[in-house]
Amino acid sequence: MQYKASSPEDYINQVPEDRKETLKKLRNIIKDNLPKGFKEGMQYSFISYFVPHSIYPKGYHCNPKEPLPFISFASQKNSINLYHSGIYAIPKLHNWFVSEYPKHCKRKLDMGKSCIRFKKTDEIPFDLIAQLCQKITVEQWIKIYETNIKKN
Repeated sequence: MQYKASSPEDYINQVPEDRKETLKKLRNIIKDNLPKGFKEGMQYSFISYFVPHSIYPKGYHCNPKEPLPFISFASQKNSINLYHSGIYAIPKLHNWFVSEYPKHCKRKLDMGKSCIRFKKTDEIPFDLIAQLCQKITVEQWIKIYETNIKKN
């Protein structure tokens, strides 16, 4: 589902009532655990955390007018989805997350390349997401991003 939201607060206000508290909690977990420098805002109709142009003026290679994306989350029809670019770009981080997930949640991991889908909102492993958010600084993310862009 897509929401026409101008801010994270506006986005959360538009989602179904039974998801609002979960999204608020997820938002706070991410904000409280991301290293300094990432900025919160709306990107691609999702609540997002990105490297602002003030830190990385080149922006995102697909659209340099957009800041460099890092984490986003959204309320979709059947799940709440967390998108983490580092999981896609760093195999070691991906492997860490996959191995840690069963320690935090009994439900089978439902994951794509960078998308983690949570179908049961009461089973979201917030502690694990907090740890994941702490793993990469802005400087590290820029370096990883530039290294991967040069490979392509």
